Amino acid sequence: MPTMSEKILARASGNDKVEAGDIIIANIDVAMTHDLTGPLSVQSFEKIGAEKVWDSSKIVIPFDHQVPADSIDSANNHILMREFVKKQNIKHFYDVNAGVCHQILPELGHVVPGEVIVGADSHTCTHGALGAFATGIGSTDMAMVFAEGNLWFKVPETNRFNITGELKDNVYAKDVILHIIGKMGADGSTYKACEFAGETVANMDVSDRMVLCNMAIEMGGKTGLVEPDKKTIEYVEKRSNKPYKIFKSDLDSPSLNIIDIDVNDLEPQIACPHNVDNVKPISEVDVEIDQVFLGSCTNGRLNDLRDAAKILKGNKIANGTRMLIIPASKEIYSKALDEGLLKIFVEAGALVSAPCCGPCLGGHTGIIGPGEVSLSTSNRNFKGRQGSPEGEVYLSSAAVAAASAIEGKIVAPE
Repeated sequence: MPTMSEKILARASGNDKVEAGDIIIANIDVAMTHDLTGPLSVQSFEKIGAEKVWDSSKIVIPFDHQVPADSIDSANNHILMREFVKKQNIKHFYDVNAGVCHQILPELGHVVPGEVIVGADSHTCTHGALGAFATGIGSTDMAMVFAEGNLWFKVPETNRFNITGELKDNVYAKDVILHIIGKMGADGSTYKACEFAGETVANMDVSDRMVLCNMAIEMGGKTGLVEPDKKTIEYVEKRSNKPYKIFKSDLDSPSLNIIDIDVNDLEPQIACPHNVDNVKPISEVDVEIDQVFLGSCTNGRLNDLRDAAKILKGNKIANGTRMLIIPASKEIYSKALDEGLLKIFVEAGALVSAPCCGPCLGGHTGIIGPGEVSLSTSNRNFKGRQGSPEGEVYLSSAAVAAASAIEGKIVAPE
């Protein structure tokens, strides 16, 4: 009667069975670090006297947080990481032009069902959308993974969100997960696996499922998961030749807590400053905005750009409001270019940037100043997250972001 997480961790630890609360040592299938967290991992790896990584083919290193380098420090970090890649013969290195780590890992075939994936980034839980146990770890823990290829885990209990109902027009996966986080609170799933299931999830494509899993951490989750189905298999087999194994939860598991979520009447949701669980329906929010950011590992995918383009086409961004659009990967950027989406954005008055994290972590581009208000499709709105701690960040779907950019205030798409 194990859950999906218990089955994956049993496989990875060489056990026939594990239960919630057990402490196990699991072998790692994929380890990811990037240009921001990677330098500390490398320095710690060298500090413990390690000379060779355990498996250079299972480590993925993308540059995405500070690209192109925006300071001498970030340039030095890039140099350090490039030297590590060369010295250790890392097989999967993606320099400044590839895109955001949580998008390119599944997109380039590094994620398949049944794996244990760790990343030195808290939103690594995104990859559970493909049926993997994926979680963020610290940079020093990553150094030990580099050296040994395994890591200890406490097997988590599971909150399974049974999501039912048909989403209204202009209501998206982002609204669903913001609604759940608002209901659960920032600590409502602390150290629990968050499974997303039910008819609503079954009708979502892999891109939308990634939105749900990406934000599991915002309610304290250890990982986010969606059981693999035909859509998952089609996505994976187009991108990867790695073997995989599909696991699903037994619904009579004693460590499984089922939470029913009905989305039939859901309207667009807004996370208000300065916490992700401060969620309100858009009908209760009336705020003028200075900046709109469309992008990030949460909502910088092709579907998001298409949704925004439908609204922006033939319209202009409001005077006094600026809009920054950053596709999540080179592949998405190229497809958006081919479809004419970028032309629509530019003609509407938006700035379009090369794939990267942008302002999501107070990065090198598009940060806000004191007293300014940002509406963002990213995943966090903490003080200082996108620049000045005296600014405010609201979170929404891509469609709401586009409609709001036209009006200069937070509004629902018509």
